[in-house]
Amino acid sequence: MQKNGSIKDLTVGNPMGLIMGFAVSLLWGMLFQQLYNIIDTAIVSWTLGKEAYSGMGSTGAVNFLIMGFCMGVCNGFAIPIAQRFGAKDYKSMRRFYTHAIILCSIFAIVMTIIVSAFCRPILVAMKTPDSLIEYAYKYIIVIFLGIPVTYMYNLLSATIRALGDSKHPVQFLIVGSILNIILDLIFILVFHWGIFGAAFATVISQLVTGIQCLLFIRKKIELLKLSKQDWEIDRSHFFILLNMGVPMGLQYSITAIGSVILQTAINGLGEDAVTAVTTASKVAMFFCIPFDALGSTMATYGGQNVGAKNLDHLTQGLRAAIKIGSIYSVLAFIILSFFGRNFAMIFLSANEVTCLDNAHLFLIYNSLFYIPLALVNIVRFLIQGMGYSMFAVLAGVMEMIGRSLVATLLVPKLGFTAICLASPMAWILADAFLIPAFIIVRNRLQKIFNGQVEVY
Repeated sequence: MQKNGSIKDLTVGNPMGLIMGFAVSLLWGMLFQQLYNIIDTAIVSWTLGKEAYSGMGSTGAVNFLIMGFCMGVCNGFAIPIAQRFGAKDYKSMRRFYTHAIILCSIFAIVMTIIVSAFCRPILVAMKTPDSLIEYAYKYIIVIFLGIPVTYMYNLLSATIRALGDSKHPVQFLIVGSILNIILDLIFILVFHWGIFGAAFATVISQLVTGIQCLLFIRKKIELLKLSKQDWEIDRSHFFILLNMGVPMGLQYSITAIGSVILQTAINGLGEDAVTAVTTASKVAMFFCIPFDALGSTMATYGGQNVGAKNLDHLTQGLRAAIKIGSIYSVLAFIILSFFGRNFAMIFLSANEVTCLDNAHLFLIYNSLFYIPLALVNIVRFLIQGMGYSMFAVLAGVMEMIGRSLVATLLVPKLGFTAICLASPMAWILADAFLIPAFIIVRNRLQKIFNGQVEVY
């Protein structure tokens, strides 16, 4: 077992306590990461000006389109690892780990070449304003060249979490976040590298975080101590990993396609609209961290409990997570309704009245629908952990449809108000699919475990 005892079995014990304990550890790391993102963006705004800030913000959708796929694939690859851990099949667990490393290496090389080549045409196709496009390109091309680093960090941290350890990835993330802020200041204020420096700092800090995860696995996790036999190729392992990982990656990317279409509509409304959405999104991302933490928790929780064939415990965990998410959603709405404008002023000066008003409006509309957002994260990741990643793709399609319909039909008529309604529409459509999907998946697994259905 792990030398420091951080591996945690999520198949036994009180579900509320297990979920809270695991999620809170993740939450601190994600909070710190978003805090660094806010500081990172604020540094760009304060030192390089509004255009550099807005240019960086205009890349958010396409950044999520590509990096979301990377994160989704890695999280999907970790599901068989979590399931084999829950089943106490450690030999197969190590084989999945090595095969995931091989697949991530291939994906990283291919994606870096293709995405970097098409980076500028994508920004042009998205109608990025002329005043912002050079800033956007200089930032996002560096991020895309760091795709191999993104795969490294996300696979290793997802693997550690799959074994029930949510604490150490958080500690490594905090170190990387602090480094990122320091490098931002050095590269921008001392070296005068501008927006390139901000992106380069992000890539380096993620590399350092990934190296910390690698050293931790090699030195501390005895269950992942690899032998030559663990590296022997088994096509069935590749097939299972791809069946889990690619749908999860596509789910992120398909969801992001809707965001890209929406961002194109935002770009068409002008620089002030881009600035308002960039600002509101930064604030919203910070307040949405608990939903992300719950989602990541439920993926591991679902994987381990399916591996242990403990569906009652799994369902109890779902109920507990929904309670947690709903209570937090109400609190977040109240805070953003009263203080959303104040949070936006972290990035914008008081004389940017129109941008501040629109950013606050965006935050109010979105936070009003945080309970549906909580359900999206909880149920989708739980289904993925249960081994049915294809449902995540379909949920992503529903989100894409929601944002695309608003962008194409409502934005021309309602303007910025329609932008505020896009994500809520996406969350509601996704929930309409995910809730029945969970019932279907759970019933199917119950029949499989009871020997009523054959597994092909």
